[in-house]
Amino acid sequence: MRKAIQLWVLCMSVFIWAGDEPGEQGNLGSDRIQQEAITSGQMSLHAIRKKGRQIFSTPFNHLDGYGDGPMDYADPTTPGGRPTLQNNGTYLRVNGLDGQTCLDCHSIVSNASIPATFGVGGVGGSAANAIALPTEMDVDDEGGFGYAFFNGRFINPPFLFGSGGVELLGKEMTRDLQRLKQQAQAQPGTVVELISKGIHFGFIRYENGEWDTSQVEGIDEDLVVRPFGRKGEFISTRAFDIEAMRFHFGMQPVEFVGKDVDADGDGVVNEILVGELSALSIFNTTLNRPFESHRSDDRQRGFDTFVAIGCADCHSPSLETESRELTYSFPEVDEDPSANVYYSADLSRFPTNFDRSANGGLVVPLFSDLKRHNMGPDLAESTGGALDPLFITARLWGVADTAPYLHDGRAQTLTRAIMLHGGEAEQARDAFEALPATDREAILAFLRGLRTPKNPGSDLSP
Repeated sequence: MRKAIQLWVLCMSVFIWAGDEPGEQGNLGSDRIQQEAITSGQMSLHAIRKKGRQIFSTPFNHLDGYGDGPMDYADPTTPGGRPTLQNNGTYLRVNGLDGQTCLDCHSIVSNASIPATFGVGGVGGSAANAIALPTEMDVDDEGGFGYAFFNGRFINPPFLFGSGGVELLGKEMTRDLQRLKQQAQAQPGTVVELISKGIHFGFIRYENGEWDTSQVEGIDEDLVVRPFGRKGEFISTRAFDIEAMRFHFGMQPVEFVGKDVDADGDGVVNEILVGELSALSIFNTTLNRPFESHRSDDRQRGFDTFVAIGCADCHSPSLETESRELTYSFPEVDEDPSANVYYSADLSRFPTNFDRSANGGLVVPLFSDLKRHNMGPDLAESTGGALDPLFITARLWGVADTAPYLHDGRAQTLTRAIMLHGGEAEQARDAFEALPATDREAILAFLRGLRTPKNPGSDLSP
């Protein structure tokens, strides 16, 4: 029978109490950024970004609030009351508590060079994969499946470069879809097509006081575009960071647990301040964007073939925003991106430098439609949830530098990644496989021109 990973222990669980330790201190230090410093205009964008990079790179310790408190025997999987591996009191690794800093898992700018090129905000190698929410891992195949059964999630960390453009797209698409929802409500019985920026999200109908969302595609029934997370779970980098802080580090954001509240019982309050998450969000979304190398004749032929065989149906080469300004909100309201705005940044300016579109917005060359798609049984996860086979379309910008590929890093080459596509992508995969070798090589040459930024965040260095 399968061996269950028991997320509880029979002896008294050990945890590190953040008591007095003369000569020691938390790594966040005493000079912590408050939300008022950002909203009042006291700080320049450069200063905010620099503070955000510091938070991104800080190795939290238990004096900062790292780790969970006493184990919750009734709920040992939720952040706040998890056990630790071998009762070490600090790390778990199999369900979070798996690093000390964001930089642990986001530090590779390019894997195309040997040795790799490192920098803040990059991807993680396979050793940095998050192992999320498993209760069973049959490492010696006692079940006789011919593989090691695992019912959690195995997640390879992506980069944050260009995420400001992605977040702005998501907010504008959500705004468009919410307006269409209002239109449907104003016209009961009418089937309304859900389109934003040329991307089709299905249809919606309102009649007799009830919503018919059965034909909504690629997003949740609330018609909110969530561009972050491999499953399309988060509206913004801030929303992602709230969960990442809790999962990876046991650091509890004030906006999640409340001010002066020690929700996990580890002896520390105010572990991550509102202002710190704001600075982190602004840093993340103002990192330099990926770029495309000069498109030679061979690369152009590869791009044309990429489009012709259907890859671009999901990997949309570029989407355009209406605005150049990314707004930041606290608190965030999923259905209303314009609520509670406290700051904004022009993404057409340094350091993001997105190209301006003809309509005055931005061109975001992300190679994604920001929708979830069914990728077939071979790539499906095995948590037993409805989202197991569904993944948001991977953004291909920067793909030349970011091996390994796919949601869990199982593909070590671009060709392998393409051939593992199934489900909705099966037809495009088969078309790629049927191409002459010269055409396949041209597609690969095109993809190898999609690069990560050089020296991202270098203007923040001392």
